Amino acid sequence: MPEQDRQLRFAIPKGSLEGPTIDLLAKAGYEVYVSSRGLRPGSNDPELDLYLIRAQEIGRYLGQGFIDCGITGHDWAYENGVDLVDLAELPYSRATVRPTKWVLVVPEDSPIRKPGDLEGKRVATEGVGITRRYLEEKGITAEVEFSWGATEVKVPDLVDAIVDVTETGSSIKANRLRIVDTLLTSFPHFYANPEAAADPWKRAKMERIALLLKAALNARGKVGLKMNLPEERLNELLEKLPSLRRPTVSHLSEDGWLAIETVIDEIVVRDIIPELTALGAEGIIEYPLNKLVP
Repeated sequence: MPEQDRQLRFAIPKGSLEGPTIDLLAKAGYEVYVSSRGLRPGSNDPELDLYLIRAQEIGRYLGQGFIDCGITGHDWAYENGVDLVDLAELPYSRATVRPTKWVLVVPEDSPIRKPGDLEGKRVATEGVGITRRYLEEKGITAEVEFSWGATEVKVPDLVDAIVDVTETGSSIKANRLRIVDTLLTSFPHFYANPEAAADPWKRAKMERIALLLKAALNARGKVGLKMNLPEERLNELLEKLPSLRRPTVSHLSEDGWLAIETVIDEIVVRDIIPELTALGAEGIIEYPLNKLVP
């Protein structure tokens, strides 16, 4: 492929994951520019040909070879039943850092207490493939119908149970529903079409992107910390400092002083800085991290 023609067709999930995904790409070094109505974003990498596609459809288009790679939930790849190359699991979600869960849900007063009680019943869901596979694996015969949304309102008047996606379970409780079982737990993944993954240039490009995406997620919730410390207090500091690895220690030009640098969880900074000052640390600097490669 001529260098000037090199393009990687990359799908970004449109919808609830769109904002978090664009933020993650930015931390990885890929700025994405989306217009108010455009479905073909631009970026600061001329080798990326970007598409905004619903997460539910990305797996299908990857499997058909229309795009080379993309980010979508493991659940939607499973739903579409396509053969994809899994380049990386990316543990982030639309609202929290928790995975999304596909759960079997019934009204609080429903007689359905276990999966087997679905025998002969009707189930509504957007994840028809996920639900049918679940029922087949358990040897349960039930009618599964596709739901276009607002699935919670369909029980018990229209269907006996629903299979819906949740992160926190708060909406389920608010609607006076009860979880019977969990079918699938899912984070977004970075997937590739097998043919694209077999292309040396595309594979190398995708692996670089995967590395940077994982590095951006590794840096989440962590900060760098620098300080100067009297040399005789080093052992005391090493006992107190909850570092990712042993901190970097180097001698200053002034005898008896050390420069310390480390990475720690941001949440502990408020507790550790007073302890560091008590040890005689000076010039303490906290700085944000965009990427962390172990």
